[in-house]
Amino acid sequence: MKNILTMGAALATALALTACSSNPTNTTAIQKENNQFEVTGLGKTQVIAKNNAVNAASKTCGSRATPIIVDEQSTYDGALKGVVDEQTGQMIQAAAKVLSNIAGTGNNINSDDDYQTTLTFRCQSN
Repeated sequence: MKNILTMGAALATALALTACSSNPTNTTAIQKENNQFEVTGLGKTQVIAKNNAVNAASKTCGSRATPIIVDEQSTYDGALKGVVDEQTGQMIQAAAKVLSNIAGTGNNINSDDDYQTTLTFRCQSN
C-alpha cells in the first residue's frame, strides 16, 4: 500500500510539474579520430531520438555524402529522471495520460529528452 501511495504521489508531482518544452533540433557534431563524428539526438520516444540523431548526422555530412553508422547507443532517462526504469516510466506515463484526460487537462509527463540516441558515424561520398 505504501508503494502505491508513493507512486501516486510521484505521479501527482510529475503532473503538477509538467511544462511545455520544445523539441531540440540543434545538435553539434563532435569530430573524433579516424574521420568519425558523434551526434546525439533527443526525443519523447526512442524513434524520435533516433530520427533526430540521423538528421543531425545527415546535416553534418551534407548533400554530397551519406552518414555510415559505426555505433549507436540509445538510453532512456524519462519519467521521474533516473528514479524508475523504462518499463515503469512508460506505465506511469500511460497512467498520467489517462488521469489528465479524465481531468480534462491534457497534460503529459513525457519530455523532449526522455530518450537519447548517440551515433558515431563517418561520411561517405556519394
